Amino acid sequence: MKPLYTPPLFLQKGLSMTLYMAFVAKRKWERTLTEPSPPYQPTIFTGAQEVPIFGLLALPKHPIGTIIATYGIIGTLEDQWILRILGRKAFAKGYAVVLFDWRGHGKTAQLSPTLMSDGLYEGKDFIKIANAALELGCPPPFWFSGYSLGGQLALWGVKEAETITQRSGLKSSDIGGGAVICPNLDSQRTLSYLVEDVWGKYLEKSIAKGLQQLAWQIRRSHPEAMDVDAIVQCNSIRKFDQQFVIEGLGFSTVEEYYAASSPLPFLKHLKKPTLILYAADDPLFAPSLIPDLRSACEGNPMIDLVITRYGGHVGYISSLACQRLYQDNDPWWAWNRVLEWFER
Repeated sequence: MKPLYTPPLFLQKGLSMTLYMAFVAKRKWERTLTEPSPPYQPTIFTGAQEVPIFGLLALPKHPIGTIIATYGIIGTLEDQWILRILGRKAFAKGYAVVLFDWRGHGKTAQLSPTLMSDGLYEGKDFIKIANAALELGCPPPFWFSGYSLGGQLALWGVKEAETITQRSGLKSSDIGGGAVICPNLDSQRTLSYLVEDVWGKYLEKSIAKGLQQLAWQIRRSHPEAMDVDAIVQCNSIRKFDQQFVIEGLGFSTVEEYYAASSPLPFLKHLKKPTLILYAADDPLFAPSLIPDLRSACEGNPMIDLVITRYGGHVGYISSLACQRLYQDNDPWWAWNRVLEWFER
Protein backbone atom coordinates (compact mmCIF):
# COMPACT_ATOMS: atom_id res chain seq x y z
CA MET A 1 0.00 0.00 0.00
CA LYS A 2 1.31 3.44 -0.92
CA PRO A 3 1.99 5.86 1.94
CA LEU A 4 -0.34 8.82 2.14
CA TYR A 5 0.26 12.25 0.75
CA THR A 6 3.53 14.12 1.45
CA PRO A 7 4.14 17.80 0.58
CA PRO A 8 7.41 19.63 -0.05
CA LEU A 9 9.31 20.27 3.19
CA PHE A 10 8.51 23.99 3.25
CA LEU A 11 4.77 23.23 3.12
CA GLN A 12 4.61 20.80 6.02
CA LYS A 13 2.66 23.23 8.16
CA GLY A 14 -1.04 23.65 7.55
CA LEU A 15 -0.94 27.43 7.74
CA SER A 16 2.06 27.61 5.39
CA MET A 17 0.27 25.44 2.83
CA THR A 18 -2.92 27.48 3.12
CA LEU A 19 -1.12 30.81 2.68
CA TYR A 20 0.93 29.41 -0.20
CA MET A 21 -2.27 28.46 -1.98
CA ALA A 22 -3.75 31.90 -1.38
CA PHE A 23 -0.79 34.01 -2.47
CA VAL A 24 1.61 31.94 -4.58
CA ALA A 25 0.00 28.91 -6.21
CA LYS A 26 -2.84 30.98 -7.66
CA ARG A 27 -0.32 32.86 -9.81
CA LYS A 28 1.33 29.84 -11.40
CA TRP A 29 -1.17 26.97 -11.35
CA GLU A 30 -1.65 27.00 -15.12
CA ARG A 31 2.03 26.29 -15.67
CA THR A 32 1.69 23.05 -13.71
CA LEU A 33 -0.86 21.52 -16.09
CA THR A 34 -0.74 20.08 -19.58
CA GLU A 35 -4.52 19.84 -19.95
CA PRO A 36 -6.16 22.78 -21.78
CA SER A 37 -9.27 24.55 -20.59
CA PRO A 38 -12.44 22.75 -21.73
CA PRO A 39 -14.76 24.40 -24.29
CA TYR A 40 -17.22 25.62 -21.68
CA GLN A 41 -20.68 26.81 -22.64
CA PRO A 42 -22.37 29.30 -20.27
CA THR A 43 -25.60 27.74 -19.06
CA ILE A 44 -28.35 28.92 -16.74
CA PHE A 45 -29.87 26.10 -14.69
CA THR A 46 -32.98 26.26 -12.54
CA GLY A 47 -32.28 25.23 -8.97
CA ALA A 48 -34.57 24.57 -6.03
CA GLN A 49 -37.22 27.25 -5.38
CA GLU A 50 -36.86 28.14 -9.09
CA VAL A 51 -33.64 30.02 -8.33
CA PRO A 52 -31.54 30.55 -11.48
CA ILE A 53 -28.05 29.08 -11.17
CA PHE A 54 -25.25 30.15 -13.51
CA GLY A 55 -22.89 27.44 -14.64
CA LEU A 56 -20.33 26.40 -17.22
CA LEU A 57 -20.88 23.15 -19.10
CA ALA A 58 -18.33 21.24 -21.17
CA LEU A 59 -19.40 18.09 -23.02
CA PRO A 60 -16.79 15.86 -24.72
CA LYS A 61 -17.65 13.73 -27.74
CA HIS A 62 -17.91 10.45 -25.84
CA PRO A 63 -18.38 11.28 -22.17
CA ILE A 64 -17.89 8.54 -19.58
CA GLY A 65 -19.84 10.32 -16.85
CA THR A 66 -20.49 13.79 -15.47
CA ILE A 67 -18.86 15.76 -12.67
CA ILE A 68 -20.79 18.64 -11.09
CA ALA A 69 -18.81 20.84 -8.72
CA THR A 70 -18.59 24.17 -6.97
CA TYR A 71 -16.20 26.10 -4.71
CA GLY A 72 -15.94 27.41 -1.15
CA ILE A 73 -17.41 30.19 0.96
CA ILE A 74 -16.26 33.14 -1.18
CA GLY A 75 -15.27 33.68 -4.79
CA THR A 76 -16.75 33.17 -8.25
CA LEU A 77 -16.22 30.88 -11.20
CA GLU A 78 -13.97 33.56 -12.66
CA ASP A 79 -11.43 33.44 -9.83
CA GLN A 80 -11.77 29.94 -8.35
CA TRP A 81 -8.77 28.46 -10.08
CA ILE A 82 -8.71 25.35 -7.84
CA LEU A 83 -12.08 24.39 -9.33
CA ARG A 84 -10.77 25.08 -12.83
CA ILE A 85 -8.00 22.53 -12.22
CA LEU A 86 -10.64 19.88 -11.60
CA GLY A 87 -12.48 20.94 -14.75
CA ARG A 88 -9.39 20.62 -16.93
CA LYS A 89 -8.31 17.28 -15.55
CA ALA A 90 -11.81 15.77 -15.57
CA PHE A 91 -12.57 16.85 -19.14
CA ALA A 92 -9.25 15.46 -20.34
CA LYS A 93 -10.23 12.09 -18.87
CA GLY A 94 -13.51 12.10 -20.77
CA TYR A 95 -15.99 13.47 -18.24
CA ALA A 96 -18.66 16.00 -18.97
CA VAL A 97 -18.10 18.87 -16.55
CA VAL A 98 -20.49 21.32 -14.92
CA LEU A 99 -19.05 24.03 -12.68
CA PHE A 100 -21.45 26.50 -11.10
CA ASP A 101 -21.69 29.70 -9.09
CA TRP A 102 -23.69 28.70 -6.04
CA ARG A 103 -26.31 30.88 -4.38
CA GLY A 104 -25.20 34.39 -3.52
CA HIS A 105 -22.05 34.12 -5.64
CA GLY A 106 -20.81 35.32 -9.00
CA LYS A 107 -23.27 35.44 -11.89
CA THR A 108 -25.85 33.47 -9.92
CA ALA A 109 -26.02 36.44 -7.53
CA GLN A 110 -26.53 38.73 -10.53
CA LEU A 111 -29.48 36.60 -11.61
CA SER A 112 -31.11 36.37 -8.17
CA PRO A 113 -30.70 37.98 -4.73
CA THR A 114 -31.43 34.62 -3.06
CA LEU A 115 -28.70 34.03 -0.51
CA MET A 116 -26.87 30.88 0.48
CA SER A 117 -28.27 28.24 2.82
CA ASP A 118 -25.05 26.23 3.32
CA GLY A 119 -26.54 23.07 1.88
CA LEU A 120 -30.20 23.15 2.90
CA TYR A 121 -31.19 24.16 -0.63
CA GLU A 122 -27.85 23.80 -2.42
CA GLY A 123 -28.09 20.01 -2.11
CA LYS A 124 -31.32 20.21 -4.07
CA ASP A 125 -29.57 22.55 -6.53
CA PHE A 126 -27.05 19.79 -7.28
CA ILE A 127 -29.91 17.43 -8.12
CA LYS A 128 -31.72 19.96 -10.29
CA ILE A 129 -28.50 20.77 -12.14
CA ALA A 130 -27.84 17.07 -12.72
CA ASN A 131 -31.35 16.61 -14.13
CA ALA A 132 -30.90 19.55 -16.51
CA ALA A 133 -27.43 18.34 -17.52
CA LEU A 134 -28.92 14.93 -18.32
CA GLU A 135 -31.39 16.59 -20.67
CA LEU A 136 -28.48 18.45 -22.32
CA GLY A 137 -26.68 15.19 -23.11
CA CYS A 138 -24.48 14.72 -20.05
CA PRO A 139 -24.56 11.02 -19.12
CA PRO A 140 -24.64 9.25 -15.77
CA PRO A 141 -23.06 8.44 -13.46
CA PHE A 142 -23.19 11.93 -11.98
CA TRP A 143 -20.53 12.74 -9.40
CA PHE A 144 -20.84 15.69 -7.01
CA SER A 145 -17.72 17.45 -5.80
CA GLY A 146 -16.46 20.54 -4.02
CA TYR A 147 -13.99 21.80 -1.48
CA SER A 148 -14.26 23.68 1.81
CA LEU A 149 -17.85 24.96 2.08
CA GLY A 150 -18.41 23.68 -1.45
CA GLY A 151 -17.57 20.25 -0.07
CA GLN A 152 -20.32 20.71 2.50
CA LEU A 153 -22.75 21.56 -0.32
CA ALA A 154 -21.70 18.51 -2.33
CA LEU A 155 -22.31 16.27 0.71
CA TRP A 156 -25.83 17.69 0.89
CA GLY A 157 -26.19 16.85 -2.78
CA VAL A 158 -25.21 13.23 -2.11
CA LYS A 159 -27.78 13.14 0.69
CA GLU A 160 -30.49 14.57 -1.56
CA ALA A 161 -29.72 11.95 -4.22
CA GLU A 162 -31.44 9.36 -2.03
CA THR A 163 -34.79 11.15 -2.30
CA ILE A 164 -35.06 11.56 -6.08
CA THR A 165 -38.45 10.52 -7.37
CA GLN A 166 -39.09 8.88 -10.74
CA ARG A 167 -41.14 11.84 -11.95
CA SER A 168 -38.11 13.50 -13.52
CA GLY A 169 -35.71 12.09 -16.06
CA LEU A 170 -33.01 11.71 -13.42
CA LYS A 171 -33.06 8.58 -11.25
CA SER A 172 -31.39 8.04 -7.92
CA SER A 173 -29.28 5.32 -9.52
CA ASP A 174 -27.89 7.94 -11.94
CA ILE A 175 -26.03 9.60 -9.05
CA GLY A 176 -22.74 7.80 -8.53
CA GLY A 177 -21.85 9.62 -5.32
CA GLY A 178 -19.51 12.39 -4.30
CA ALA A 179 -15.95 13.31 -3.45
CA VAL A 180 -15.00 16.30 -1.32
CA ILE A 181 -11.79 17.96 -0.16
CA CYS A 182 -11.52 19.54 3.29
CA PRO A 183 -15.28 19.98 3.68
CA ASN A 184 -16.77 22.13 6.39
CA LEU A 185 -18.56 19.70 8.70
CA ASP A 186 -19.72 21.67 11.73
CA SER A 187 -20.09 25.43 11.29
CA GLN A 188 -20.61 26.20 14.96
CA ARG A 189 -17.37 24.51 16.03
CA THR A 190 -15.48 25.82 13.03
CA LEU A 191 -16.30 29.46 13.77
CA SER A 192 -15.77 29.10 17.52
CA TYR A 193 -12.34 27.66 16.81
CA LEU A 194 -11.39 30.33 14.29
CA VAL A 195 -12.23 33.32 16.46
CA GLU A 196 -10.26 31.87 19.39
CA ASP A 197 -7.20 30.64 17.50
CA VAL A 198 -4.13 32.88 17.23
CA TRP A 199 -4.03 32.71 13.44
CA GLY A 200 -7.59 31.58 12.86
CA LYS A 201 -9.05 34.95 13.80
CA TYR A 202 -7.18 36.55 10.91
CA LEU A 203 -8.48 33.89 8.51
CA GLU A 204 -12.02 34.51 9.80
CA LYS A 205 -11.67 38.26 9.26
CA SER A 206 -10.43 37.65 5.72
CA ILE A 207 -13.44 35.44 4.96
CA ALA A 208 -15.80 37.99 6.52
CA LYS A 209 -14.33 40.69 4.29
CA GLY A 210 -14.96 38.44 1.30
CA LEU A 211 -18.59 38.01 2.37
CA GLN A 212 -18.93 41.78 2.60
CA GLN A 213 -17.67 42.04 -0.96
CA LEU A 214 -20.26 39.45 -2.05
CA ALA A 215 -22.94 41.54 -0.33
CA TRP A 216 -21.85 44.69 -2.19
CA GLN A 217 -21.92 42.76 -5.46
CA ILE A 218 -25.46 41.55 -4.77
CA ARG A 219 -26.55 45.09 -3.91
CA ARG A 220 -25.24 46.37 -7.24
CA SER A 221 -27.54 43.94 -9.06
CA HIS A 222 -30.41 44.01 -6.54
CA PRO A 223 -30.32 47.29 -4.55
CA GLU A 224 -33.47 46.42 -2.63
CA ALA A 225 -32.00 43.21 -1.24
CA MET A 226 -29.10 44.62 0.79
CA ASP A 227 -29.13 47.54 3.22
CA VAL A 228 -25.95 49.62 3.11
CA ASP A 229 -25.65 50.03 6.88
CA ALA A 230 -26.19 46.30 7.41
CA ILE A 231 -23.41 45.46 4.97
CA VAL A 232 -20.99 47.82 6.71
CA GLN A 233 -21.75 46.27 10.08
CA CYS A 234 -21.11 42.71 8.88
CA ASN A 235 -17.50 42.38 10.02
CA SER A 236 -17.73 38.69 10.93
CA ILE A 237 -19.15 35.51 9.40
CA ARG A 238 -21.68 35.19 12.23
CA LYS A 239 -22.89 38.76 11.74
CA PHE A 240 -23.32 38.17 8.01
CA ASP A 241 -25.45 35.09 8.62
CA GLN A 242 -27.37 36.83 11.43
CA GLN A 243 -28.07 39.92 9.35
CA PHE A 244 -28.86 38.42 5.97
CA VAL A 245 -29.29 34.66 5.97
CA ILE A 246 -31.15 33.12 8.88
CA GLU A 247 -34.40 35.08 8.79
CA GLY A 248 -35.18 34.09 5.22
CA LEU A 249 -34.58 30.45 6.10
CA GLY A 250 -36.82 30.53 9.14
CA PHE A 251 -34.17 30.31 11.88
CA SER A 252 -34.18 32.52 14.95
CA THR A 253 -30.46 32.14 15.75
CA VAL A 254 -27.28 31.39 13.86
CA GLU A 255 -26.73 28.43 16.18
CA GLU A 256 -29.96 26.84 14.93
CA TYR A 257 -28.91 27.49 11.35
CA TYR A 258 -25.45 26.02 11.80
CA ALA A 259 -26.84 22.93 13.52
CA ALA A 260 -29.35 22.36 10.73
CA SER A 261 -26.91 22.85 7.85
CA SER A 262 -23.84 21.01 9.16
CA PRO A 263 -23.30 17.63 7.47
CA LEU A 264 -21.42 15.82 10.26
CA PRO A 265 -24.61 14.33 11.79
CA PHE A 266 -25.82 12.73 8.56
CA LEU A 267 -22.54 11.22 7.32
CA LYS A 268 -23.30 7.92 9.02
CA HIS A 269 -26.54 7.70 7.03
CA LEU A 270 -25.22 8.41 3.51
CA LYS A 271 -26.12 5.66 1.06
CA LYS A 272 -24.06 6.74 -1.94
CA PRO A 273 -20.29 6.16 -2.33
CA THR A 274 -18.51 9.16 -0.86
CA LEU A 275 -14.83 10.08 -0.65
CA ILE A 276 -13.73 12.56 2.02
CA LEU A 277 -10.16 13.90 1.92
CA TYR A 278 -9.39 15.75 5.14
CA ALA A 279 -6.12 17.26 6.34
CA ALA A 280 -5.33 16.97 10.05
CA ASP A 281 -3.36 20.24 9.90
CA ASP A 282 -6.15 22.27 8.25
CA PRO A 283 -5.94 25.65 10.05
CA LEU A 284 -9.60 26.47 9.44
CA PHE A 285 -11.10 23.54 11.33
CA ALA A 286 -11.00 22.54 14.98
CA PRO A 287 -8.73 19.51 15.57
CA SER A 288 -11.42 18.18 17.92
CA LEU A 289 -13.56 17.45 14.84
CA ILE A 290 -11.30 14.63 13.67
CA PRO A 291 -12.33 11.98 16.24
CA ASP A 292 -15.99 12.79 15.57
CA LEU A 293 -15.41 12.56 11.83
CA ARG A 294 -13.80 9.15 12.23
CA SER A 295 -16.66 8.00 14.42
CA ALA A 296 -19.29 9.23 11.98
CA CYS A 297 -17.68 7.43 9.04
CA GLU A 298 -16.32 4.21 10.48
CA GLY A 299 -19.69 2.46 10.60
CA ASN A 300 -20.69 3.47 7.07
CA PRO A 301 -19.17 1.27 4.35
CA MET A 302 -20.22 3.80 1.69
CA ILE A 303 -17.71 6.37 2.93
CA ASP A 304 -14.01 6.29 2.10
CA LEU A 305 -12.43 8.62 4.66
CA VAL A 306 -8.81 9.63 4.10
CA ILE A 307 -7.30 11.80 6.83
CA THR A 308 -3.80 12.96 5.99
CA ARG A 309 -1.19 14.41 8.31
CA TYR A 310 -0.50 17.31 5.95
CA GLY A 311 -2.45 19.28 3.36
CA GLY A 312 -3.56 22.55 4.94
CA HIS A 313 -6.87 23.94 3.77
CA VAL A 314 -7.51 22.63 0.25
CA GLY A 315 -3.80 22.64 -0.50
CA TYR A 316 -2.45 19.16 -1.07
CA ILE A 317 0.47 20.21 -3.26
CA SER A 318 2.60 17.09 -3.47
CA SER A 319 6.35 16.75 -3.32
CA LEU A 320 8.26 15.45 -6.33
CA ALA A 321 8.78 12.15 -4.53
CA CYS A 322 5.06 11.90 -3.90
CA GLN A 323 4.32 12.65 -7.56
CA ARG A 324 6.68 9.90 -8.66
CA LEU A 325 5.18 7.46 -6.20
CA TYR A 326 1.66 8.02 -7.50
CA GLN A 327 2.80 8.52 -11.11
CA ASP A 328 1.13 11.92 -11.16
CA ASN A 329 1.97 14.41 -13.89
CA ASP A 330 1.39 17.42 -11.65
CA PRO A 331 1.37 18.38 -7.96
CA TRP A 332 -2.42 18.37 -7.49
CA TRP A 333 -2.57 15.29 -5.30
CA ALA A 334 -6.15 15.66 -4.05
CA TRP A 335 -7.80 16.11 -7.44
CA ASN A 336 -5.74 13.23 -8.83
CA ARG A 337 -7.00 10.97 -6.05
CA VAL A 338 -10.58 12.16 -6.55
CA LEU A 339 -10.48 11.30 -10.26
CA GLU A 340 -8.88 7.91 -9.53
CA TRP A 341 -11.64 7.22 -7.06
CA PHE A 342 -14.35 8.13 -9.57
CA GLU A 343 -12.79 5.73 -12.06
CA ARG A 344 -12.89 2.90 -9.54
